[in-house]
Amino acid sequence: MTQSRINEDVNWEEIDKLFLDMDGTLLDLHFDNYFWLHHVPEQYAAKEGITLEEASAELKGRYLTLEGSINWYCVDYWTEELGLDIALLKQEVDHLIQVHPHVLEFLEAVKRIGKRRVLVTNAHQKSLAIKLAKTPIGDHLDGVICSHDFGIPKEDPRFWEKLQEVEPFDKGRTVFVDDSVRVLDSAARYGIEWLVAIKQPDSKAVAPLQFEHYFAIDDFREIMP
Repeated sequence: MTQSRINEDVNWEEIDKLFLDMDGTLLDLHFDNYFWLHHVPEQYAAKEGITLEEASAELKGRYLTLEGSINWYCVDYWTEELGLDIALLKQEVDHLIQVHPHVLEFLEAVKRIGKRRVLVTNAHQKSLAIKLAKTPIGDHLDGVICSHDFGIPKEDPRFWEKLQEVEPFDKGRTVFVDDSVRVLDSAARYGIEWLVAIKQPDSKAVAPLQFEHYFAIDDFREIMP
């Protein structure tokens, strides 16, 4: 993997379009981690009549087998597999959904210099709807792309070809921000040259993530136009 071009001195004059991940990038990943690692196991344990420890162990194994696939992100898939209303359970703890610091200021700054801001997310449509209803981020975006509309996640190189069809972009004049190294690697392989990683997707995590190949930021002030 080659070093991405983006650095502390972003030349926004060379950029036309900004692609942004949602969970962990614009929004605090604490909600998702709490939901899947605590709330769902509690509900599954009660439903199955097993201990929380047993439920957590079983679910972690099932999550890992699908990690990075479209079903891993699919609310409908997990609703059917677990016999739980996942969308409803998300709404039970939606008070935990929070926008990362300085995100809205950053998005408005990008708007002022005339660059197109597009959300590019693996979140299922039902999760996306909950988060757009709970936060103001949708008011600060020019477009929203959901990988479930393509049936393939961002980790899959074919995703970027599909994205190119519906949201044409110049690979050398597009910035993409994400907190997943798998997704950033996929974007890099496709040829997107301006890549930014998020060090602290979950505000409650003990240690920041480490990225060997990508410029990584603590918050969006570091790349503010």
